Amino acid sequence: MKIALAHKRLDLKGGTERDLYKTAEGLRDLGHEVHLFCSEYGVAAPTGVTAHRVGVVPFGRTLRMWSYAFQVPSVIRQIGCDVVVSFGRMLDQDVLRCGGGTHRGFLKRLGQEGGLRRRLWQGISVYHRSLLALERRQFAAARAKKIVAVSAEVKRDIMANYAVDGAAVEVLYNGVDTVRFHPGKRAESLKSVRARWQIPLDKPVVLFVGSGFRRKGLDRLLPLWSSPKLAGVYLLVVGDDARMGRYRSSADSIAPGKIIFTGRQEDIETYYGAADIVALPSLQEAFGNVVLEALGSGLPVLVSAQVGAAEILKGRLASGIVDRPDDADELARKLLDLLSKSGDDALKQEARNIGVQYSWDEHFRRLDALLRRVCRAPGSANVS
Repeated sequence: MKIALAHKRLDLKGGTERDLYKTAEGLRDLGHEVHLFCSEYGVAAPTGVTAHRVGVVPFGRTLRMWSYAFQVPSVIRQIGCDVVVSFGRMLDQDVLRCGGGTHRGFLKRLGQEGGLRRRLWQGISVYHRSLLALERRQFAAARAKKIVAVSAEVKRDIMANYAVDGAAVEVLYNGVDTVRFHPGKRAESLKSVRARWQIPLDKPVVLFVGSGFRRKGLDRLLPLWSSPKLAGVYLLVVGDDARMGRYRSSADSIAPGKIIFTGRQEDIETYYGAADIVALPSLQEAFGNVVLEALGSGLPVLVSAQVGAAEILKGRLASGIVDRPDDADELARKLLDLLSKSGDDALKQEARNIGVQYSWDEHFRRLDALLRRVCRAPGSANVS
């Protein structure tokens, strides 16, 4: 098939941008002719994938968004593709991938947290109103033959906010590189990473991975380290935040020397190898690739029920799901329970087994089957 993948930017930093890049590689490796349609390229397109630059208005994020949404269908039409997959905002597509839930649902949650002032701002913001207008059109009947949700939670969010037929929404979880994230890396990583950050080899380590610490739930984790029960446990924080200085100061006052901030790390797989468990008590997360990376590495995960990837935790690993992450007692109890089990080889194997089920290879096989069904449907790639 000749496949069009469309999103405003190709990069290896943002979650959607990375997924776009990985999808282009995966479909290319299955033998498809893959074309990218972006207005910005932070990195070069993968080898063997054709990149097309979509011209947009060069100033103002609202104008850039609207101009991309209007321009990209005509650019794709000139190339001619069998099926069109949108990773972002555009007016028409065959398949709409929803990787972060709806903007309408997101604004509702922000409004509830921020109060009246936040809701008033959302109501008058030209940017938010424009995003909602585009989103309403994308989820309108006949605008996409199939909607791909990255979790059942995202599917529920779509159906709660728009009149979408559930049969039109297919849940397709993200994948994980089961070679890069592998328990076999532990022996070497345990020594190298812990030596770098001066963590004793015999001490338990909880790993937190993510940028934008508040949304990812770090504010919930940090206070737990004031408990004597966690006196010998290290918290390793990999990622970045605009308020890094404030977090460091807070950590130093809570548990000096036991909470370590590393910043972003390119060799993130080695940090999983140096940890005993991973914690992701997010306020809201459409999926949470961190969960799959941890499972692939053979690690149990402490995760809030609001994280989409919590849905895949089965058996004893489900004990790591926190129903009320704002409840410090529940969070601490489940954290300590998971740490007590972290040395169980059978539990590690359970984690690895789930990770293998969600390899990128399996993801692309399912995506390929979905695209073939859509391509055979009448009127496919009718981008107008």
